[in-house]
Amino acid sequence: MNVSRRIYWPAVTLIGPGCVKEIGGDIKDLSVEKALVVKDKVIIEIGVVKKVTDVLDESGIKYKIVDDIRPNPTMKNMHDGLKVYQENKCDFIISIGGGSPQDAGKAIGILATNGGEIKDYEGVNVSKKKSVPIIAINTTAGTASEVTINYVVTNEDTHIKMVMVDKNCLATIAVSDPELMINKPAALTAATGMDVLTHAVEAYVAKGAYELTDVLALEAIKLVGESLEDAVKDGKNIEARSKMAYASYIAGMSFNNAGLGYVHSMAHQLGGFYDLPHGVCNAILLPHVEKFNSKATGDKLREVARALGENVDGLTTEEANEKAISAIKRLSKNVGIPSGLGELGVKEEDFRVMAENALKDACAPGNPIEVTLEETIGIFKEAL
Repeated sequence: MNVSRRIYWPAVTLIGPGCVKEIGGDIKDLSVEKALVVKDKVIIEIGVVKKVTDVLDESGIKYKIVDDIRPNPTMKNMHDGLKVYQENKCDFIISIGGGSPQDAGKAIGILATNGGEIKDYEGVNVSKKKSVPIIAINTTAGTASEVTINYVVTNEDTHIKMVMVDKNCLATIAVSDPELMINKPAALTAATGMDVLTHAVEAYVAKGAYELTDVLALEAIKLVGESLEDAVKDGKNIEARSKMAYASYIAGMSFNNAGLGYVHSMAHQLGGFYDLPHGVCNAILLPHVEKFNSKATGDKLREVARALGENVDGLTTEEANEKAISAIKRLSKNVGIPSGLGELGVKEEDFRVMAENALKDACAPGNPIEVTLEETIGIFKEAL
């Protein structure tokens, strides 16, 4: 513990059933005038946005809605959003949704204060100025983008997901209200829930892991193991939804400070090439990457297995590792995740170029062991 640490955490977090109703006062405290509300079309259809805009209306907060944020948002999404922000004289952002609207809100916020093109900010802490204030309202237990300094934008010209790690994009207020997650489809709940598990496992074995991030990661893994299947089976189970909301939040806090790894490096390529759901890609890749990583993770996968409810007492490290990997695969199967990339239409002919790009991904350096080009192709093949 005798090491200096820099910890990134939103200044204010509201979490728990009904907490979104409290945001009016917090926004007024910021002395802002008009919000750009960034969201996708789906959450309007299931009534989530109205729950937020009702609070804004009651509090007398002006806003302009942008609702064309697509999954795996593109550079065009960001620049179109910035234009609306500027034309409507907005001075802060409210992002509502899962990872895509949250990432879009961060990108637009960085562009609003720094200018240029969003591709200029790929990498680590490239921007010079802090984003405009962001109120990040999460509606899925998954990406944890509302609490992290990471965002991802698809370059539609190269089909590469650009990863930005930027302390200047951290939300001013993060909101995670499980009541906003109630009507989410089972498949989305499963995919985002496995994203939570991936965040926690990758953070736990990452090169940057330390005491605080380890505690958070293991608790997140435990909560996912206890509640994800229940949340998928019964979307109105508020206890399961609440546990998953907390799991997502603390997993985000873990990887926000420990880093991620090669599951995300590879999953980003699948999203960029095939426009596939990020959580599903993570779920399929996770056991294969951790099997590869196990030669460098010591006894950590034993604790992953234990957090997922496995009895690993008396087992060798190799046996405990296998228990962890089997438990991950079993949970993934139980919540309906496809068994391999082939079911998603992924083609072996694309593996080499995706592997080349994965090696350049911003998450790759956090992996506990270096991965070669041929090893990456091999992992893709195993996951097919």
